[in-house]
Amino acid sequence: MAKITYIEHGGTEHVVEVANGLTVMEGARDNNIPGIEADCGGACACSTCHVYVDPAWVEKLPGKDDMEEDMLDFAYEPDPARSRLTCQLKVTDALDGLIVQMPEKQI
Repeated sequence: MAKITYIEHGGTEHVVEVANGLTVMEGARDNNIPGIEADCGGACACSTCHVYVDPAWVEKLPGKDDMEEDMLDFAYEPDPARSRLTCQLKVTDALDGLIVQMPEKQI
């Protein structure tokens, strides 16, 4: 179980516990966190679960694969260093304390 902080674009924070094995996107969906739409349901076929990872966490996460890189091209204002798709981030104990911030909108 990992405690993850989701920060809405306007600054509202949601701190929730997410079970290991789920994705960061599923944690948002299951806890009704606004700002992560997840239109494709986690298939890495859209960019509507895009977030900006807190700078302190960027190097701690597994790298992006080619499919995630391609989908981030369609995200709203992607940041080459901090943008991630939450459907591609599998929750483990190592993600305890992760902080992600939602963009202004999802496209």
